[in-house]
Formats: sequence, C-alpha cells, structure tokens
Amino acid sequence: MSTDEAIEDLIYNNAPSFEIAKVLKADIKEYFTTLDKVFEESSGKAFLVKHTKKIDTIIAHAYKAVLREMFREYQPLKNSIPVTLVALGSYGREQMSVKSDIDIMFVYKDIAGFNAKEIIEKVLYLLWDCGLKLGHRVHEVEELFEVAHSDVTIKTAIIESRFIDGSKFLWTNISNKIAQILAHEQEEFISQKISENAALHTKYPMGMEPNLKDGIGGFRDANLVFWIGKVLYNIPSIKQLPVHIVSDQDYKEFRIALEFLFRVRSSLHIVLNKKDDRLRLEYIPSIAGMLGYGESFDEHMKFSAKVIGDLRRVHLYSRIWISKMLEEHGLDPESKHPLYHQAPQNMEEILDIFISSSTFEYLPAKFLKYMIDAKEGVSIDKSLYPKIKKLFDLPHSYEIFSTFLKSTMLSYVVPPLKKVVNLPQFDGYHQYSVGVHSLKSLYYMEHIQDERLQAIFDHLSKEEQAFMKLVALIHDAGKGRERDHSIVGAELFRTFAKELGFSSELIECGNRLILDHTLMSRVAQKEDLYNEATIYKFVNTFNSKKMLDMIYLLTYADMSGVGKDVYNNFNSKLIATLYNYSLEALEHHDILCDISKRVRKENLLKKSERFMALPKRIQKKVLSIEADLLFLKYTKNHILDIIERTTQSSEDWFVVNRENGYLVIELVRNVNLNINFLLNKLSYLHLKNMDIFRLYDGKKYFKIEFANNITDEEIPRVEKVIEKALVIEELKQLGDIHLHRDEITINCDHSKNYANMTIKCQNQEGLMSYLIGIFDRLGVDIISAKIYTHRNQVEDLFLIEKNGNFCTNQELIIDELENRGATK
Repeated sequence: MSTDEAIEDLIYNNAPSFEIAKVLKADIKEYFTTLDKVFEESSGKAFLVKHTKKIDTIIAHAYKAVLREMFREYQPLKNSIPVTLVALGSYGREQMSVKSDIDIMFVYKDIAGFNAKEIIEKVLYLLWDCGLKLGHRVHEVEELFEVAHSDVTIKTAIIESRFIDGSKFLWTNISNKIAQILAHEQEEFISQKISENAALHTKYPMGMEPNLKDGIGGFRDANLVFWIGKVLYNIPSIKQLPVHIVSDQDYKEFRIALEFLFRVRSSLHIVLNKKDDRLRLEYIPSIAGMLGYGESFDEHMKFSAKVIGDLRRVHLYSRIWISKMLEEHGLDPESKHPLYHQAPQNMEEILDIFISSSTFEYLPAKFLKYMIDAKEGVSIDKSLYPKIKKLFDLPHSYEIFSTFLKSTMLSYVVPPLKKVVNLPQFDGYHQYSVGVHSLKSLYYMEHIQDERLQAIFDHLSKEEQAFMKLVALIHDAGKGRERDHSIVGAELFRTFAKELGFSSELIECGNRLILDHTLMSRVAQKEDLYNEATIYKFVNTFNSKKMLDMIYLLTYADMSGVGKDVYNNFNSKLIATLYNYSLEALEHHDILCDISKRVRKENLLKKSERFMALPKRIQKKVLSIEADLLFLKYTKNHILDIIERTTQSSEDWFVVNRENGYLVIELVRNVNLNINFLLNKLSYLHLKNMDIFRLYDGKKYFKIEFANNITDEEIPRVEKVIEKALVIEELKQLGDIHLHRDEITINCDHSKNYANMTIKCQNQEGLMSYLIGIFDRLGVDIISAKIYTHRNQVEDLFLIEKNGNFCTNQELIIDELENRGATK
C-alpha cells in the first residue's frame, strides 16, 4: 500500500492524528534516505522542484487529515474554509535546499464557526510530529500589508509566496495584498536589498571555499534579480523579464551556470547531511564524485574551477540585469559614472576608452555588458595587441585587468591565463585562485609598500615597468598542467610578450624570472644565507643588478599576492639580506663563472642514472658539497666513482694508480689525514698537484699527484706509507725551506666564508709537507689546494675556511712560514 493510500485509509476510518503522523513520519524518513537516488534521477533545479512537490504533498496530507478530524462527514468544500497554506522564501521559489527549514505561512479569515486558528494549530502539531523542520508564520489576511512593511526580510518572503493548499478564494485575496505590498515603497525596498547583498559579499568574498548561497555569485545574487524584477515588473521568474532586460542568449548562459550551482549545493547538503553552504576543500572529492567527476586531483581542480567560473557568471549577469531594470525606472546609482553613457561598439573602442581614462576605480554594470557584446570569436584579434600592451603602461593596470576578470574576459584579453583564471590552489599556502592571485600580484607591483622596493621600481625605465607588470600577471600561467608550471609559464610568457612587442632582451629576462620566480623566497627562507655557496648559486641564476632588482620586485609582488601578512616583517628582512649579499657577490666575477660551471655539472649529475641510484640522502649531500673545484675539475663519472666507493663502505679507503706515467694517490678519510707525514715520506717523488675536498659526514677526499712514477714493485711500499699516514700523529719537517714575506699573499676578503692564500716561490723539496705541517699545528682547515709547478717555480693556491684560526692569525702564519723557514 502506498503512503497516499495508507493516509486515505486512515482518514476514512477516522484514525487519530498520531497514527497519521506515524505514517507520514515513516514516509519522510524513507524519502530522505533515498535522496541520492532522487538526485541521480533529477538533479539541479528539477531536483529542487521534485523535493518541493514532495513536501507539498506531505503538508497537503496533514491538512486533509486535520480537516477530516475537525469536520468528519460534514466537511465543507475546501475553498469555503477560510484558511490558505502558503510557501515562503526558497520554498516558495521551489529552490529550497533539502536541509533548509520549510518556511510556511498560514493565512486565514476569522469567520465564526470555522475555528480557523484551531485548524492551523492542529496542522502545525501534526507536521511537527512528522519530524519536519518548520519556519512558520500565522496571519489574518488583513494583517499582511502591515506585517510585510514591518521588516524587509518578511516582505521579501511574502513576495515570494506560492499557494500550497487551502482556500483558493482566500488565495485571491492574498494575491491582491501581495500586489499592494509590491507597489509600496519600491525604491526603499530595492535599496535595502542591494545594501544587504553588498554586505554579504563583503562577508563572503570570492575565494577557493566559496559560499554558494550568500557569497559573490551565489543564489542571493540570482534572488536579488528576482526580487527587484518582482517589485518592478511583477514577474513570476527571471525568465519572464522583458527581453530588452534579459536576452535569451544571456539567460541561457546564466541558467546553465545556476543549474550547475543548484546541483553542487544539493549534493553538498546530501553528503554532509546538514545545511552548510560553504564549499570547503575537504568536501570536494565527495561532491565532485556525485556530479560525475573522476577521483584524481586534476578532476577535483577542474570541478572547483567550474564552480568558481559559474559563480562569476551568475554575479556578472545579475549585476547587468539589475542595472538595466534600475536604469529603466531611473533608479540606477551607477548612472553618474563617466562611462555610463558611452556605448563602445567593438573591442578596439573599449581598449581606447581604457587607455584614455586617467582614473579607473570600477566600471558600471552597463559597460560590462558592452564589453561582453564586443567579444568576437574565441580569441581576441592580435591586431589589438599593441593596445593591450599600452594597458601595462598605465598606473592603474590592476583595475583594468580586474574589470576583465569581472566580465569573464580576462583570458580573452590575456590568452596565457586561459587555463588558470578560475583554477583553485589547494596547497595550503595560496589563499586565492590562480587568476585572483595573479591580479593581486599585479596590484602589488603597482602599489609597492616598501620604500626601497619602490625606489628600485622607479629606477626602471617605463618599458621595464610595464614589462614587470606583465611578468607579475603571467608568472603562474603554467599551473594546472602535468609539466612544471614555471617551465610552461615561461613558454607562454615568451610567446605572448613577443606578440605584444616587448624587446627580445626583456623577453629573455622575463623567461628567466618566471622559470625561477620562487627561487628568491625559497632560498631566503629555507637556506643558509651566510653560506657563500648559497649566495653564489643564487647569483648565478640572476647574474646582474638589473636581474636582481627584477626578481626582488617579483618576489615581493608574488608573496604579497598570496594573502594577508604572507610578505611580512620577518621574511622581508631575509629577502633583503639575500638581495644585499647577492649585490656584493656580483663583484666576484671569477667565482660566479666557477659557480656557473658547477651548476652545469650538477645538472649533468642529476640526469645520470648512477646518481639517481644513490640514496636520496646521499644525493642531497653530494649537491651540498662546498668545494666547487671538485665539480669544476673532475668529470661526472669521476665524481660518481668517488661517491659510490665512499657510500659503499664506512671505512677509509685509498687507491694507488699510475696515470699517464705519473703516480696518483686517491683516498677518503673520516678524520684528518697526516698529510704532512705522507708528503714527507714521498717527497722524493716530487709533488705535482694536490686536491683536498671536504665531502660530507666528516669525510675528506684527497687526490695527490706526483711528477715521478714508480714501478709495480714499489707500490706496496707506497701503500704502507699511506696506511701509516692514516694512523700516525707525528709531524715532521724535511729539508731547508726558504720563504719570504713577499712570496706569501693572503686574501681574507675572498668571500664571506673563505679566504685564500697564494705562495709563489722557487720549488723546494718538502715545501708542501712543511706548509701542511704548519697548517695542521695551527688548526687551519684547507678546503682545497691547487699545486702548480713550472720551470722550477711553485704557485700554490689554498682555499681556507674562515674558522677563526686563519684570518685572525695571518701575521702569525706569515711569521711562521717566513721565520721558521729561514732558520732551517
């Protein structure tokens, strides 16, 4: 037996109201448990209408049961009973959410003998017993006009009235009262509703977790169109507005967007099993799945982008139609705007108006409509690119491009942004969609709040300033792809900037800036700024003051555009420190050249299968090795040989080779090697070159090359010397060493972390052993050493760590080298 049949049977048999309530309650419970299926069969507005009709049926059953209980077999005709049940608000519009309260109004006439108030009371109790959440009002018909004007919210609900059940005679009276309500104080009502909506927009701005009801582009925007249309034109729906207000094509776009948002909101309430109109990030997978999107992150991004795009479309058309209605009645507050009465016919005229405008705060909705109508085709005519470029010359570029976003035309005018205008960013860092973030970055490039950065920006040429605005707007255009967004963004920028007419030199700068637009903030906040390798690697990327200035500006704009207080006092100081140190580093061209070579070698390593096979921890440590000479001097495979052998064993290791007729010793040591002893014992072989590189985890690599070779029979003796050097602590000097002060050069300004020392003198047996002995005794830590001997002349170069024992003792070291040498 169906619910309808069961109710009829109970009514016929004069069953008590609690029995009827029991059946209705079971029916309601079953209905709500099958909402998923109902949603699948008819989503969007059709689902809401179906839901509304179900509630109508339940209310009608309750009313019928009460009338049968009150009048029994003497029940008069329904139209004769002076009670009418009226749906209000979203229930009246047939747009009620499945988790919203059911707003119902009972209207009656107090006629003796009908007990209208008792009927209404019984109906309410029965509906409450059924488990329905009601928001109700009870009024005598003559009260409606006065009640409606006591509160704008009540008036709004009443003008949305819809007949549910009861006396149609009384409904005619109610409709007449509603007509009076609509005609009374129209301007005041409209003004209040517009102000109310503006306040909601301030409270719920467009974000990545939009409020589907009260936020920008939400259902309140569409409702506002209906309310104003109802007051001014007494239409039953937006579609019935005059065609010169709402064209068929515009309504079609609006309706498609609104339909999708209806579906999103309904599925949101079904998934949560409660009323919540904010589309939070954690809800998206479930809701997207209900609407047919896949389970991947990209599908979720696609879904969210559509939500944001449709919200923008609803908001845009709502503004336009409200403006048109108000204009027709002389009520449009935007009519005083200087562009209100201009009617550009095409995109070129619109761009000319923008270029010639000295100020630009906002555009009236009427002008936005002209912009939409000016679109021709899916992409803008490239002959207009020179005019688009001029927009970046203006001091208010941000306002202009924000207008393009509001008119849903930003990607039309700036094609590189096509895939990212409404793209959300679920990274826990960005607070806005890519399009909004890009515009805010442009805003901060125009509204710099740091005096030093403003001075840097002012020092740029006008062309460079316009170029930096373009970079700020497009820097994230590559997001939402499988490839690295910086690489894609740089490619998009290069093409667009060339078409706009920027110079090839600036385009190359922009390419570099976008490829590494996150580098400055990352290095400043995550790396050691007092490590010279950090600074030189950064400067290797931005290797001129102009490029440093530009990445500084872009970093400021990018971080400021992320959200409130992201660019703050703390990280701004770190970024300024990196900028200052980088300016100093630019003076060291020779080091920068080495760093550039090192970076290239690192890139080769990263592409090597052998390198990728190393543990991630070791990969990271290898790339952090401080000694640039290791990367500059040795081949990729030689470096990998060293690292692999060191990784495979925790013990010290050494090898003795004969290369090109010379003896070569390679070894890795966990603690300091007694190099003094080793060189002393092997001095007869005449040292040719020595490299000392600190690797990682306390390990040092030594490569010692001699001018003489040895036979196979001598190799065991050399190996014993090496083994002894690994354990012996004795320091010995060998022979007479003669050094003079003018043969020793110390430069403690070589870099922030390192000093260097050069010794140019006559070649002397045991010289290196002698030097190493003094360094070891004084605690001087050698990072690398270049040994060069030519025509009996030595030119040794040492890179030495500033650990407190060298630069502060340089006079002592020179005295030791000179005076002790002279006494030998």
